[in-house]
Amino acid sequence: MIVAVGIDVVAVDRFERVLERTPTVADKLFTEAERTSPDGRERHTESLAARFAAKEAVAKALGAPGGMHWSDCEVLSEADGRPALAVTGTVAEAAAERGVWRWHVSLSHDGGIATAVVVAEAR
Repeated sequence: MIVAVGIDVVAVDRFERVLERTPTVADKLFTEAERTSPDGRERHTESLAARFAAKEAVAKALGAPGGMHWSDCEVLSEADGRPALAVTGTVAEAAAERGVWRWHVSLSHDGGIATAVVVAEAR
């Protein structure tokens, strides 16, 4: 049963300026696995912006509870390239409180915009 949907949109150029202005922000927002593509290369800004949008969409789907840590929500890639969410710690706790046991995520970036849709599913 679907219990929540979250969506977020990020302007890639604005996101890129934030990363350039404060290089340490990438370490706060993303795990090493998120910053690196499956072939070991650094992800492009568009891909990182879409992953950030997914984290924001997760927070929205959970009702934006305070105290969640960015690194407790990882946007990873399945072997076939599909995005997947892995939640731990503060995000997993918030999800459990709402009965969420499975996530569905879609990412896209085009024309300077990155977007993500997240669907939270309960049993």
